[in-house]
Amino acid sequence: MAKHRKDRDSWGSLGDKNVYDWSSEEEEPDGRARPVQVLLVKDDHTFELDEGALSRILLAEEVRDREVVAISVAGAFRKGKSFLMDFMLRYMYNHASESWLGDRDEPLTGFSWRGGSERETTGIQIWSEVFLVDKPDGRKVAVLLMDTQGTFDSQSTLRDSATVFALSTMISSMQVYNISQNVQEDDLQHLQLFTEYGRLAMEETFLKPFQSMIFLVRDWSFPYEFPYGQEGGMKFLEKRLKISENQHEELQNVRKHIHSCFTNISCFLMPHPGLKVATNPHFDGRISEIDGDFLNNLKVLVPWLLSPHNIDVKEINGSKITCRGLVEYFKAYIKIYQGEELPHPKSMLQATAEANNLAAVAAAKDLYNKKMEEVCGGDRPFLAPSELQARHGAIREEALQVFRGVKKMGGEEFSRRYLQQLEGEVDEVFVQYIKHNDSKNIFHAARTPATLFVVIFVMYVAAGITGFVGVDIIASLCNMILGLALITLCTWAYIRYSGEYRELGAVIDQVAGALWDQGSTNEAFYKLYNVAANHRHLYQHAFPGPQVEEGAEERDKKRD
Repeated sequence: MAKHRKDRDSWGSLGDKNVYDWSSEEEEPDGRARPVQVLLVKDDHTFELDEGALSRILLAEEVRDREVVAISVAGAFRKGKSFLMDFMLRYMYNHASESWLGDRDEPLTGFSWRGGSERETTGIQIWSEVFLVDKPDGRKVAVLLMDTQGTFDSQSTLRDSATVFALSTMISSMQVYNISQNVQEDDLQHLQLFTEYGRLAMEETFLKPFQSMIFLVRDWSFPYEFPYGQEGGMKFLEKRLKISENQHEELQNVRKHIHSCFTNISCFLMPHPGLKVATNPHFDGRISEIDGDFLNNLKVLVPWLLSPHNIDVKEINGSKITCRGLVEYFKAYIKIYQGEELPHPKSMLQATAEANNLAAVAAAKDLYNKKMEEVCGGDRPFLAPSELQARHGAIREEALQVFRGVKKMGGEEFSRRYLQQLEGEVDEVFVQYIKHNDSKNIFHAARTPATLFVVIFVMYVAAGITGFVGVDIIASLCNMILGLALITLCTWAYIRYSGEYRELGAVIDQVAGALWDQGSTNEAFYKLYNVAANHRHLYQHAFPGPQVEEGAEERDKKRD
């Protein structure tokens, strides 16, 4: 394996500072390679991509047009991901030597790591030096190492964990899933959730969306069942991911999903590194303090992951991706997760509580609809509005009691918003029942033509009387109103027959309703004036005529 390398210091960084022109906070005078934060998780649980730092690394002249191999390690926090990444760095810098692990008393450096119970890595970090490796077919590819924030720490939401895991899986060509002691069902369910969250953000494809998934089981305690290493790991994983007919459908779906997401799935079983590593607060990575079994398997694991024969070039939809292309995909993916296009993943308790409360809402609404249908639905006769309101109140309270009576998860405060949702939905449905009930009232349906007929009749009589006594002005006014009412009646009949100009028909119904319902003639005409003023454009559209300028009207008044 060949790589692009000049003289390096103890960090294995490039001696020539001109290769990387750092302008970020990571810059130091010696220009050494180091981990660079490219994905930041802010205090408000939003994400930000450091495009400048990412571009400086992946758009360097030596690598930008090379096909890229992106290797990422992800998993629960405080399980030794960064510790493993630093041994991978040692291999990339010293692979030519059989003793690539280095001096027995040399501290482990590279990605930041430490013992303890609190998280160390946040977001996504990548190593600032991209390694150039010769594949067996002669191609020179760029190898990128990524370290990720551990999932399920006390400061991260489920959405934070899902986003970081999904992004690292989408960007990497080889994802190492770091698991402690055993592959349990919750590990598989979390993998299903995170990969589905990643698949949602990607374009639909008939190919499997992700490439290689390596289950790395740390602190494996059952070598007598399945021996350490790849061979034992593959037998163990085959058993864990096996789908059988007697399995519950939920368990089958988890396994089918994982198989449908990854092109290659493998497993490696690693022993515990020893008590000194786990309990010594001053442990700094010296291999002299690490258990021999762990070191022996580490010498197998790291070359197995990083050898030129095994590394996978990043592909998306069957096309090989260069470092330049990976930058663009990184930008595109983070924009999706910064927006609100994707649903927020929820904990099992929250998702179950929501489903539980929504089921209670549905049961209560179903009861309300069923009883209201018996009161005024279908072919039931018209019911007096006051009686309908009273029946609605009683049935509504009964539906709310059904909701309150269902045992629900999440607590009273969580359920309160679903109770409010139920109240709002029931009130909306009641409005529809009111309209349905009114449509059965024959007098309500005939109110508009009856009102217009009364106006026509009254104006006809008034015009005759006033014309007989010689008050021609009032007679003319009555005739004009009579004609307008007759035109309105014909227009209303046409609208009801044809279904056109429904807004104008609604205005006519409102005017007729105002005349019908109001006991006071002045109040009726005031309501009539308001309706006409608000919908004047509809009359202009239906009855176009010459427009008179306001200034001309004023001049005419002055002449009079």
